[in-house]
Amino acid sequence: MAAANVKRITPYMFLAPAAVIMVIGLLYPIGYMVYASFLDWNPSQRIGEAEWVGLRNYVNLLQDAAFRESMIVTLKFSSIVVVSEMVIGVGLALLLDRNIRGVSVLRTIFILPMMIAPIVVGLMWRYMYHPSVGIFNQTLKSWGFEAIPWLSDSGWALTSIIIADIWQWTPFIFILALAALQSLPTSAMEASRIDGASGWQQILYIKLPLMMPVLVVTALLRLIDAFKVLEVILVMTNGGPGLSTEIMSLRIARTASEFRELGVSAAMSNFLLLLLLTLTIIMFVYNKVVESRAENIRQEAEKG
Repeated sequence: MAAANVKRITPYMFLAPAAVIMVIGLLYPIGYMVYASFLDWNPSQRIGEAEWVGLRNYVNLLQDAAFRESMIVTLKFSSIVVVSEMVIGVGLALLLDRNIRGVSVLRTIFILPMMIAPIVVGLMWRYMYHPSVGIFNQTLKSWGFEAIPWLSDSGWALTSIIIADIWQWTPFIFILALAALQSLPTSAMEASRIDGASGWQQILYIKLPLMMPVLVVTALLRLIDAFKVLEVILVMTNGGPGLSTEIMSLRIARTASEFRELGVSAAMSNFLLLLLLTLTIIMFVYNKVVESRAENIRQEAEKG
């Protein structure tokens, strides 16, 4: 009996060190941030000296027009970049999933933007968007068009940042989509080909449905990352003009560093965490649905 008990608890003993590290390294900082969000805390105080204000920070956030504006900008930015990157990335993967000369070189070129540091990306695009010496306005002038105020106009600034983000992170979608394509069962593809399915029919009814579980997780990863973008926007516009490009992560950083309101910034961080957690749960539930659908399509295709 004793030997059986030891055998049963042995796996938990091996897991215990990792569990302790996770609690200390992950849960403790989150708990610290949640606790700080209920305080009127500034950098000149120790956290134990801060005044307990309860839910006041959260109530003030809901009444803060600047915070609501940053949330709207975040949702707009994230939805546009994720949808655009998914469409372009999956399209490139479908285009390059074939044996043609030089395709390996093209794949390498496509993933290069993802390897560049975000600060460098921000500086590079800021110089290209320069109103007088930037490559874009110089090209427009050479073609006889008026220069565009890429980063100084509230209508163009967010579009300019979206273009830079799509350029940098579409390769991430491309890599995962290409890996999903190359892992598709050949039996399903051969069965559809024997049944007379055209190339477009294979893409719409076989490839994309089978790839959907991977694509959902990929979209979720990019969505989480898009909500946390900071360096590129900080370098290119610093949230301006006005608040037109100030996303929530930048608002949180400015609240903590410039306004010196650590409790309020912690409340903003918790709001962002709750929003991302809700989106994650929704997409995981949806992923279970598409996984079962993809399994049904795979079985039907293999049966022929």
